[in-house]
Amino acid sequence: QVQLVESGGGLVQAGGSLRLSCLASRSIFNFSVMGWYRQAPGKQREFVASIRSGSTTNYADSVKDRFTISRDIGGNTVYLQMNSLNAEDTAVYYCNAVLYSGPEYWGQGTQVTVSS
Repeated sequence: QVQLVESGGGLVQAGGSLRLSCLASRSIFNFSVMGWYRQAPGKQREFVASIRSGSTTNYADSVKDRFTISRDIGGNTVYLQMNSLNAEDTAVYYCNAVLYSGPEYWGQGTQVTVSS
């Protein structure tokens, strides 16, 4: 079993920044990919960003050039640095991790609210 715990969400004004953290109960090197998804009220969960074991990153077009995903090499944490936030970024942000053996895990989510 794997636990993922997100932190760092909160209320921020438009144009501001937040950094989300996802602490995994295992070394991140156990996972083939880790990522962030978000779900706004009344909308489906959507992909935000991911980082693969070889450090390849991928971003949704809506966050490209504003968000940066990174990981703590040697540790158990993946980060999402979010800059130039706007109201459309308001959502619950979820950490996602996929083990090399296949199982996929989700965190409980952290709320990000951007006030305009």
